[in-house]
Amino acid sequence: MIRKITFLLLFSCLSIPVFSQSNLKTENVILITLDGFRWQELYTGIDAGLMNNEEYVENQDHLKELYWAENPELRREKLMPFFWTTIAREGQLYGNRNAGNHVNVTNGLFFSYPGYNEILTGYADEKVDSNDKIWNPNKTVLEFVNEQPEFAGKVAAFASWDVFPFIINSQRSGIPVNAGFEPVEGTELTDRERFLNELISEIPSPWGTVRLDAFTHHYALEHLKTDKPRLLYVAYGETDDFAHDGDYEAYIKSANQTDRFIRQLWEFVQEEEQYRGKTTFIITTDHGRGTEPTDQWRHHGADVDGADEIWIAAIGPDTPALGELGESGQLYQNQIAKTVAELLGLNYQNKVVVGDAINTIIQNSN
Repeated sequence: MIRKITFLLLFSCLSIPVFSQSNLKTENVILITLDGFRWQELYTGIDAGLMNNEEYVENQDHLKELYWAENPELRREKLMPFFWTTIAREGQLYGNRNAGNHVNVTNGLFFSYPGYNEILTGYADEKVDSNDKIWNPNKTVLEFVNEQPEFAGKVAAFASWDVFPFIINSQRSGIPVNAGFEPVEGTELTDRERFLNELISEIPSPWGTVRLDAFTHHYALEHLKTDKPRLLYVAYGETDDFAHDGDYEAYIKSANQTDRFIRQLWEFVQEEEQYRGKTTFIITTDHGRGTEPTDQWRHHGADVDGADEIWIAAIGPDTPALGELGESGQLYQNQIAKTVAELLGLNYQNKVVVGDAINTIIQNSN
């Protein structure tokens, strides 16, 4: 009898369906991250104290002319116009703590590799405790999706930080990950890809491990055009590095440029038959930053108050237009992976329990 029960339990575990029963319009997902971009700027726009601080901004009048307004709603729209003219009207935004809506990291470390592991696997792993180039032992939702026959070969990632091949474990997963200063490879490159490959070695980056986001963006856009992935991950990185440098002007301008990049991706998918009306964007960040004392905006980590505070945005055919979510909301970083999978009709599980899907993002979720 004991053997029979054990067998039945094992059979039950092995029989968990990969495909969910959801009846969704979404057939493609684009997951996007902005490294270390604070919820404060997303929801209230440029920070007056930092903007007027000579230590962090050289050309204060110029920055004020571009992004300042007395009203925080106007300020945030100046800074992130796509978020506030399109996502806020057609999608959803979470994490405005001033409105009582919270999104938090659960890994306890509040820096990049642990954050991206949590985003992509759906759980925090205490063994992922550095930013070192170590092959991730954990399977990401990207790898899980790529294992399904319907999606095999239709998953890809483009990232500015050169650690991403290790985070996604491209060696084991087989997922193409173009990151850092590596050119794209292939026998049938487009003219633009060949041009980008030339420029990437000719235009110096301010950092040794992070390329400029324009390369990441245009490589990803070309891949969308030519390879038509079903799940694409785009990881922009400049905001975090400019913040660490203490360059608030560059941090702000990079965020504004990234907003334009995301708009370009969104407008492209609205023009393509495969993607139009069938694609959901999920946008988030790996960690927050400090606020007090003032210099803490440059930093994050377990000893920085507020570095666990993040945000999430979503827009797509199965995401009701709820706009900015208000009071009594609490979401976590570990919920993103399962949300991505469920939007694709998949029942994502891993070796440990993962965070629940965000049901408000998925209108027809069962």
